[in-house]
Amino acid sequence: MSFDYLAVADELHSGRIRLAGEAVEAEYREAATLEQELAAILAEAHADKAQERAQTDLPPADPAAIAVELALDADPAPDFGQLRRAFALRNHPDRVPPHLRERALARMQIANRLIDDARRKALAKAKR
Repeated sequence: MSFDYLAVADELHSGRIRLAGEAVEAEYREAATLEQELAAILAEAHADKAQERAQTDLPPADPAAIAVELALDADPAPDFGQLRRAFALRNHPDRVPPHLRERALARMQIANRLIDDARRKALAKAKR
């Protein structure tokens, strides 16, 4: 069964089909009200998400705090590869929420530098 859109358009323009003005107006008001309600719900959800992000404590990017977290001065010397992997599992930018990625990247860079420095010191100490 085919549908003739031109015939329907002609019928609407002919004036033989009438829409009750009040019914159309009521539907329009209802749609506008629903749109406003949806906008309010979305605004509230965005505000809640922003508040949640603000409440999230950012992990420290201070090298001293990261060094303590890594426990680089442990005796005996830690397995630096395992230490790096364990830190990356907890802090890698791909594993954190989007709003924390920049901080996670900085923390990973600092941790890698600290681990590399500690490894060099341990190798120099072992060569003595």
